[in-house]
Amino acid sequence: MVVQMIRYEELTWPEVHELPRDLPLVLPLGAGYDDTQIAQALGVNRYGLLPALPYGWPGSGIDVSREMLRRVVAAIFSGPTEEGFTRLYVLQAGNADLGLSSIRSIPMIGEVAAVQPLAATPQRVILVPCGHTEQHGYHLPLNTDTLIIDAIAQGVVQTVPDEAETLPTLPYGVSMYRSSFAGTMTMTGRVFEDFLLEVLEVLIARGGDRFYLMSGHGGNCSFLHTVVKYIGDRHRSVFAATTWLHTSGHLGLAALEQHRQSKRGGMGHAGELETAYLLHLRPDLCRMEQVIDEIEFISTPNYYMDWVEGGTLILSHPWEDDTLTGSYGAGSMATAENGEGWLKVAVQEKVDHVREIHEQARRRLAKRAALGDRWSK
Repeated sequence: MVVQMIRYEELTWPEVHELPRDLPLVLPLGAGYDDTQIAQALGVNRYGLLPALPYGWPGSGIDVSREMLRRVVAAIFSGPTEEGFTRLYVLQAGNADLGLSSIRSIPMIGEVAAVQPLAATPQRVILVPCGHTEQHGYHLPLNTDTLIIDAIAQGVVQTVPDEAETLPTLPYGVSMYRSSFAGTMTMTGRVFEDFLLEVLEVLIARGGDRFYLMSGHGGNCSFLHTVVKYIGDRHRSVFAATTWLHTSGHLGLAALEQHRQSKRGGMGHAGELETAYLLHLRPDLCRMEQVIDEIEFISTPNYYMDWVEGGTLILSHPWEDDTLTGSYGAGSMATAENGEGWLKVAVQEKVDHVREIHEQARRRLAKRAALGDRWSK
């Protein structure tokens, strides 16, 4: 049997829009399954494979509660369900029933790799990279955010292996505009926060006390902020941090301004920056013949869109007010050369953040020790 496995995350949103709604969509819990065996279990020769959930499932090495896993799977499938896909499957170890009537289970086929064990000691900051599966205009794939933040996280641990280690990149985040464009997923804010809090609790129980929650997707950032605040309130001995996206701080902004070709508004979403990254990392997934620049974002002095959202106002509005293609920005101005250079800067910026988290921890622990009993009162 000739099997056609469609990698959902490598499609553009118009390509997802054209998929038949009776195409089976499979969510793997973990990676390493055999494509042909999956097709045989489904009784089909064509199916769509969603990005694997890298941890949280039984045997993953970072197990969350059954109820939390149930909520995560239901949330991931909420988008495809809303879009009319009718054949939804979760590929999981064993025959555990998650209690989701519209989602069928496929028992595990073959061996699945668990998360590589983490040292989970104060010597290393544990990176928690969060990407997403969402539309990126006509020319970029759904996994743009995941590819970028994964490359940055890997770059950090390769640069400072004694100071940082990383979880696999989570390919699902939060999109508040999910229904506007096909293919976009969302875990919803509450599920996303609760899932990460359970994951951090597992790592804290093993001895981890320093975490850096990094995002490649702007929609995750406010929720990661909440996670950091919650975990810090629960565990006074934990040092957790996050920040706005990547390439956006003390090194990134200067590099963007030095080399960018677009004016303000050219880097909002699927624009010059993200397209440059993808041209460097995965040029095979870029459909540059389909790129359409959209830079007519409705801007006012205290609210505008660029890579770092500007102004003091926070507004909620439909994406269609500003884009018909799903892009905010000037993707046509992107170059692979800039993508390569910006990636190096982004990695160094995160390395600096890791070292600053260590410094904060050392100095605060020293102060607490000096205060003795006075600190705990």
